[in-house]
Amino acid sequence: MFSLGSWLPPFPGLSWGWALLDALLQGLVGACAVSVLCSLLKVYLYIQCLNNPERQAEKEAIRAQRAVLEPLHVLVLTGVLALVGSRVAALVVLEFSLRAVSTLLSLGKGAHSSQLFLLCQYSLGCGVSCALSFLLEGAPHRSWNLVLAAGLAGLLALQCRRLARHVCALYELHSRARYCGLCILLLSDGHRVPRLLRSALAVTFAVADLAAVELINRDFLSTAEAVRFWTPLTICYTLLVVYMQEESQQSTGPVFRTVLVRMGGLFILLLTVGRWIDILHIFLSLLGEFWCLLRAGVMLKSCQRQ
Repeated sequence: MFSLGSWLPPFPGLSWGWALLDALLQGLVGACAVSVLCSLLKVYLYIQCLNNPERQAEKEAIRAQRAVLEPLHVLVLTGVLALVGSRVAALVVLEFSLRAVSTLLSLGKGAHSSQLFLLCQYSLGCGVSCALSFLLEGAPHRSWNLVLAAGLAGLLALQCRRLARHVCALYELHSRARYCGLCILLLSDGHRVPRLLRSALAVTFAVADLAAVELINRDFLSTAEAVRFWTPLTICYTLLVVYMQEESQQSTGPVFRTVLVRMGGLFILLLTVGRWIDILHIFLSLLGEFWCLLRAGVMLKSCQRQ
């Protein structure tokens, strides 16, 4: 197979040629997965706000989101996911999975599952990227498989984006007139969207967690090295989960502060047991987290008010 790596100079964290193409395609699939999640959640939140007279301002805010910025969001997120190494991406996936389990166990105490959907955006992108990297490792036609995956993911993201635009523009009219079959379906079964998202995310993160553990362990030559890495990692993640549980306020400020604390914990951990390139990837991950949360700021506020 032709490889650009034979004449291009080395690049930190990525191999040139087909490896660079693979990284971009994996990032694109992950970014499309995030786009699908946001589009479906936008549909659900818009319908919920429409049915509640006290949330009409939120409905208008969701409708006013600029759809033209969505391609830019996907493009930037694709670049971030492509540049972040598999080691840091795997750590992000494992950290979110542990945090999600803890949050779901505390749902009876007032946690918001809809907000969790938005908080998992960047972790979902990392999870999809890790899963693809693991599942296609050593595949004879890896690049072509990723091209196919990216095409299908892009098509799905485009259709979900069209669905969100249709709902924001015409759902109110069509649901009253019983005119559009799609809007009638959402009228009767729109409340099942969170259940659909939970099931899809559960499967995705289950595969991503297995891939993340394997991607991390392949760097260790002995059990002693693995123990030296996993022991501080377990302590770090436990402290992070305790912090999340103690964070009682639900507003935009603490959400961003929580991201800083999480990435700060991983930063300190990787200063101890990681490599220098991992430190750069932590800063890229911080950028990716902020980018996803800023883009979904309106929906995040709506989730917090539920």
